[in-house]
Amino acid sequence: MFGQFLLVCCCGGLGAVARFVLNTSIQRWWARVFPLSTFIINILAALCAGIAAAAYFYNTVDYSTYLLFVTGFLGGFSTFSTAINEMVALIRGRRFVVGMLYMLLTLVLPFLCVCLGWWIGSL
Repeated sequence: MFGQFLLVCCCGGLGAVARFVLNTSIQRWWARVFPLSTFIINILAALCAGIAAAAYFYNTVDYSTYLLFVTGFLGGFSTFSTAINEMVALIRGRRFVVGMLYMLLTLVLPFLCVCLGWWIGSL
């Protein structure tokens, strides 16, 4: 049990580093109001979570692998709390249209990506 705990921690750390690298890379060339880096990260995480869920459901991967990837890596990689904070910042900055668009896209597209991921993982 303790070994599994440490592995999840390590995978979470790897996910956080991957998020940092991707976030920094996107922000270097995207200098607009829409928080694209967080959006892309959460879309990718949702797609991967759907694929992993289907792989686990169809017994392609075991529970430990699923746990390490979804709870560990994707838990460190995805960042819903940052997305919410960015929505609030957009609204407080009176960028209502962008804030509402970001909120709508952040809630709807990850759901669709999980469904797409599940479909991909079930092939």
